[in-house]
Amino acid sequence: MSSKTAVIAGDVRDRIMSEPEIILEDRDLMRALIAANERAMGANIVDLRGIAMDRLEARLDRLEDTHRHVIAAAYENLAGMNQIHRAVLKMLDPDQFEDFLANLGGEIADILRVNALKLVLESAVAEDDPAVRKLGDVLLVAEPGFVDGYLTQGRNVPIRQVTLRQVQPDSELVYGEAADWIRSEACLRLDLGAGRLPGMLVFGAEDPHQFKPTQGTDLLTFFAGVFERAMRRWLS
Repeated sequence: MSSKTAVIAGDVRDRIMSEPEIILEDRDLMRALIAANERAMGANIVDLRGIAMDRLEARLDRLEDTHRHVIAAAYENLAGMNQIHRAVLKMLDPDQFEDFLANLGGEIADILRVNALKLVLESAVAEDDPAVRKLGDVLLVAEPGFVDGYLTQGRNVPIRQVTLRQVQPDSELVYGEAADWIRSEACLRLDLGAGRLPGMLVFGAEDPHQFKPTQGTDLLTFFAGVFERAMRRWLS
């Protein structure tokens, strides 16, 4: 029995001597060796080196978690940027305003992965005007002051170009019947040029966490800027 153990120990010893890194790179094996060393020293001896290694290992775990989170955030930002770029290119395709609006509620909404998309324009034109109805369900004509009132909900708060939030109680004014299942929204306030009333582009999502106030708005701000310029071209 002892000779067999010696032969196995010899093989293991030769392997370790030739490739010591296989021990050092195996975290579970190193932990087992440290635990065996502590048992051999007895309960009355404090191994400061072992304590230091435990702390270093915990710190390494935290760094690895941070690294994974940073990588995940970078991929998420890249995916979001690709979505916005694709949506912008698709938005520049149509030659007619009717096609522009149809494209907005169709392929662009699909690219941005939103469940509802509305363009709100303030105007004195009646909403039931036949010329307005011809432009489809994406366009909503509202009375002057509607955009800022919807964004602030009657509160004395600064009006930002991009507002991310849970859907508000009066959202049926924008979404109609879809307000029953829209749970979060991104509201993009539009500056349509000097002498024109403001507009608003609204993205609605079933997921209550798709648009949250804590999210970054850089990409949506860029999209709003491009959309404003496209709208000024149509309105001119």
